[in-house]
Amino acid sequence: MNITKAPAVVSFGIVEGGVRNNIIPDEVYLEGTIRNFDMDNRAQIFENLKTTAEMTAKATGAEAHVHIDEGYPVTVNDIKLTQKMLPTIERVAGKDKVHISELVTGAEDFSFFALEVPGLFVFLGITPEGQNAVTAPSNHSPLFYADEKALKTGTELYVNWVIDYAKL
Repeated sequence: MNITKAPAVVSFGIVEGGVRNNIIPDEVYLEGTIRNFDMDNRAQIFENLKTTAEMTAKATGAEAHVHIDEGYPVTVNDIKLTQKMLPTIERVAGKDKVHISELVTGAEDFSFFALEVPGLFVFLGITPEGQNAVTAPSNHSPLFYADEKALKTGTELYVNWVIDYAKL
């Protein structure tokens, strides 16, 4: 697969099978996640996983049953909407606090909405002052803490988006 087009990762977080280290199990269960940034790559990943599992099993006289949920589409900001709303973001949040994010592999319900209408997804920056956002505990950590001041910024941002969009 050509990952120079867009990065992708397949990881298996659940591997279940067998009851002893010296007994070959009758079956093994794998469950994981696929994170990617291109829907064509995703289709290729799905096909490659299915083919690899089925052919590997067949080569050893076994069977593989592959089920891949479609999951979340890639979250993509509409370029025109982003350009139109950037002045609002800079005015509300402060130009010095607006940064273009690196690619993020998070799965997000928002991606379904953005398939239907132009969308703009932003991070509000909830890391408490004095903490490095790179090393602070993430939202999946029991040590995670959100600076609720960001909620005020988010509310102001959404209200101003509506007002400014109506003026376009």
